[in-house]
Amino acid sequence: MPSRAVTACAALAFALSAWAALDPDRGALAVLLAAFAVVAAGFAWLEGGTVSARDLTLVATLGGLAAAGRVLFAPVPSVQPVTVIVAAAGVALGPKRGFAVGALAALASNFFLGQGPHTPWQMLAWGGCGLAGGLLAPFLRNRFAFAAFAVALGFAFGMVMDVWLWYGFYPHTEAALLARLGAGVPFNVAHAAGNVVLALVAGPELRRVLERFERRGRTEVVWA
Repeated sequence: MPSRAVTACAALAFALSAWAALDPDRGALAVLLAAFAVVAAGFAWLEGGTVSARDLTLVATLGGLAAAGRVLFAPVPSVQPVTVIVAAAGVALGPKRGFAVGALAALASNFFLGQGPHTPWQMLAWGGCGLAGGLLAPFLRNRFAFAAFAVALGFAFGMVMDVWLWYGFYPHTEAALLARLGAGVPFNVAHAAGNVVLALVAGPELRRVLERFERRGRTEVVWA
C-alpha cells in the first residue's frame, strides 16, 4: 500500500493538473507545482520502502556521477550522459532507486548549470527514465536492446521538455505546439545519438557493475 505521503503528493499533483486543464491560460504555475508534487511523491515512495544507508549512499553517488557527467558534457549541445547512467541504474537497482538517481542528478547538475522552472521537469523526466528502466529491466539485458531503449528515452525526454516550454511560454495553439516540437528536433536527435553511443560503449558494463554491488550488499542467512 502506498504511504500517506505518496498518496497526498499524488492527490495534490492530480488537483493541480485538473486546475491547469480547466484554466490553461493561467495554468503554467499549476503545472509547475504539479511536477514538484510528482517528484516529491517519487522520493516519498523511495523512503516508504526498506531503504538502508547503503542504498542512500549508492543513490547519492550515482546521482553525483550523472550530474558530473552532465556538467562535463555541457559544452557539447544536447549530449546527456545522465540518461544512460540513470537508465542503467534503473535496470540494475529497480524503479525506485532509478527514479531517485535521475531526479537527484537533474537537481544537483542544475546548481552548476542554472536552476529555474525547468528544474522540476528535468527531475521528473530523468526520474522517469530510471523508473522506466526498472520496470522494463527483463527486456533490456541485451546491449542492443538497451541502446534502442536509450534512443527512445532521448526523444521522450526532449518531448517532455518541449511540451513544458510550449505550455509555459507559448500560445496554447496547435501551431505553436508544432513549432516548438519542430524546433526541438535537432536537439532531441543529438541527445538520442549521444545516448546510443554511450549505451553501446558503456551501458551493459555499468549495469553489471551496479548489479554486482547490489548482490554484495545483500545479507544472506544460511541455516545449517
